[in-house]
Order: sequence, then C-alpha cells, then structure tokens
Amino acid sequence: MIFVGNDWAQDHHDIHVMNTEGKKLAVRRFPEGVAGVSDFHALIAQHAQDPAEVVVGIETDHGLWVASLVAAGYRVYAVNPKAVARYRDRHHVGGGKSDAGDAKVLADLVRTDAHNHRVVAGDSDEVHAVKVLARAQQSLVWSRNREANRLRNALREFYPAALVVFEDLHGRDALAVLGRAPDPVTAARLTLYQVKAVLRAGGRRRNLDATAAKIQAVLRTEQLHAPAAVAAAYAAVVKAQIGVITALNTQLAQLETQLESSFEEHPDADIILSLPGLGDTLGARVLGEFGDDPERFADAKSRRNYAGTSPLTVASGKKRAVLARHARNHRLYDAIDQWAFCSLTTSPGARTLYDQRRAAGDTHHQALRALGNRWVGILHGCLKHRTTYNEHTAWGHRQPAAA
Repeated sequence: MIFVGNDWAQDHHDIHVMNTEGKKLAVRRFPEGVAGVSDFHALIAQHAQDPAEVVVGIETDHGLWVASLVAAGYRVYAVNPKAVARYRDRHHVGGGKSDAGDAKVLADLVRTDAHNHRVVAGDSDEVHAVKVLARAQQSLVWSRNREANRLRNALREFYPAALVVFEDLHGRDALAVLGRAPDPVTAARLTLYQVKAVLRAGGRRRNLDATAAKIQAVLRTEQLHAPAAVAAAYAAVVKAQIGVITALNTQLAQLETQLESSFEEHPDADIILSLPGLGDTLGARVLGEFGDDPERFADAKSRRNYAGTSPLTVASGKKRAVLARHARNHRLYDAIDQWAFCSLTTSPGARTLYDQRRAAGDTHHQALRALGNRWVGILHGCLKHRTTYNEHTAWGHRQPAAA
C-alpha cells in the first residue's frame, strides 16, 4: 500500500507519497489539467502496480481532478479541511503551514486515520447531473430572494403601498404592476382597465376583476411622498430590480424543467416521490445531495449524521447537553427542513409527531428538525429495501393501541 496526500489549489497540486511505515517516497508539484493528471498517474505507477493499493487524501470531493482519481481506481478520501487542520496541530504546534506540508499531513492522515473518514462516494453520472442542476436551481432561488429583498428595501423608502398589496415581490402580479408603475404617483393614476390589462399581460387569468380592484384601491390610498427627485431615483432602482427578478424567473423556469426531466429518469425517483412532502424539485435536491451509491451509508444513523438532522450530544463530567449539528451539508439540511414542513399537511403521522414535539416544549424549528430526522430514517429504509412509502408502515408503531 502507498498513501498519497494531495493538497490542491486552483492551478496546481502538491503531492506527497509515503509507504506504510511513513517513509517519504516522492514529493512533487503538478499543474492542473490533463498534463498534471498524466504525470500524477505516471508517478504513482512507479510505486504501485495495482490502483487498489493506492490511498489518496484530498480536501474536496468534487471536480475533474477528483473524478480522474476515482476513475483510475484509487481509494480516495475527501477530508474536511477542519479535520486536516486539527491533525496538523497534533504533530506541529509551532503554527507553520505550507502546501507541501499539508500534502504530507494528508498522506499521514489517510495512513493512520482513514477508518475515521469517508471514501468519496461512487455516485452514478445520472445522480451527479441531478446534483449539478439541483444546486444551480437552489442558488438561483437564493439569488432571487436577495434581489427581492433589495427591491423590498427600496419600496419601503418611498412606495409603501406596494408592500401592502404585494406580499410576494417576485410573483407575476407584483412584477407586472411595478414594471408598469414603478413609483406611487404613476400607480395612483392607473385606471381599473389599465390594472386589469397589466395583470392579464403578466399571466393572470383567474379572479382578474377582484384582484385588479383590490390593487387599485390600495395603490390609491393616501401615503407619505418622497421628494420628486428622490422618488425618480428610487423608481429607476425599482425598474432595474424588476428586470433582474424577471430574468431570474425565466431562467429558473427553464432550469426547473430540465431538473424535473433529469430527476424523473433516475431509478430512485419513484421511491423518493412516494414520500409525502417531496415533489420533483425538492426530491431532486434530496437525491442529488445524498447520492445513489448504495454503499455510502451503512445505516440510517450515518445518513442522518450526514444530513445534520441527528442531535449531537456534548458531555463532560456532570454536564450534558444535546445540541443541533452545525457542521453539516447546508443545502441538504435546507431541503429536509422544507420537506418536513411540506409533509405536515400530507402525512397524518408527520403531523402527530410535530404536534407531540411542540407540546413537549420544542420550538417550530426544533420540531421540524426532529421530524426531518425521522423522514431521513424512513427514506433510508425505503431505498435500502427498494420499496415505496407506506403511511402505516412508517408511523403505525407510533399509534396508540386500540382500547
């Protein structure tokens, strides 16, 4: 066996190779790209005949370089940078740090402590594609929320009536009306016919008359006015934000269509969609972050730990506390939190557990975290046994026995 530490940067990789006794066999720096990967494989071939004899430690689990290492048949461990820093402190207390030194630390770590870390998952190309699309969709949603908050701040300064009538500033009604009337003076002059025409152009078809009358009434209420020059400046800001949010909505719709198509073609899609609270978009996020490697999670507990939903116990002497995990996959945790909330109206068992936790003193988010933890365990069982969700099987053991 040989052990390889790979400290990566944007344009190069520092490599340290050692044997089972920790003796240095080679130290190199390779450039990023095809030439660097080829030279890396050539170096490894000098010291190992079989790729299975090679163990690599690196501080990331994605990218073309990592994919090439996995494809070559090496056993690759993606080690959290915090764990590397703690391991470095075990051997060097002086505080020194270098790329070559970190490569040696990674090689030593996988030589002595590989059993405490996780091998890079052998996910399929299909689930990797779902993950890329799901993360991009989630990032666009977050970007749209930031832009909507900027728009809200601008409206609060000079156009408060818009905040009264439109709760969802990235919705079609808000974008249509504010695009036509980006300042309160213009909005107050809109006739009922004009408001209806704007809403119709924005895509509204139902409750047109009632919605238009409500919007016109609110926009014509008396309110404080900013100076004309200031209002004109804010109106320009509003029009710019409307343009950005509209573009984001368009791109999100296109991306979600592609995401749904990619997700529904995956073999696990039917199982995931059978679980209450999961649709195509949210289900794709869950699948993409968990992956589809059947050997990745040994049991439900390890899947829960990865998701960050399982509680963390901190105990020392007579002190003991049960806390939420802060080191976690935040994209996955966000998806599970939304999943738990959506399941409250579609699963009686989920609603019962949530109500029990709330009655026991949990806050809303604490109860959702406990419910999400339960859902992750149910998902693990469904995937392990290749069976769709069944409400009675999932929650029957929690129901009180009939009198």
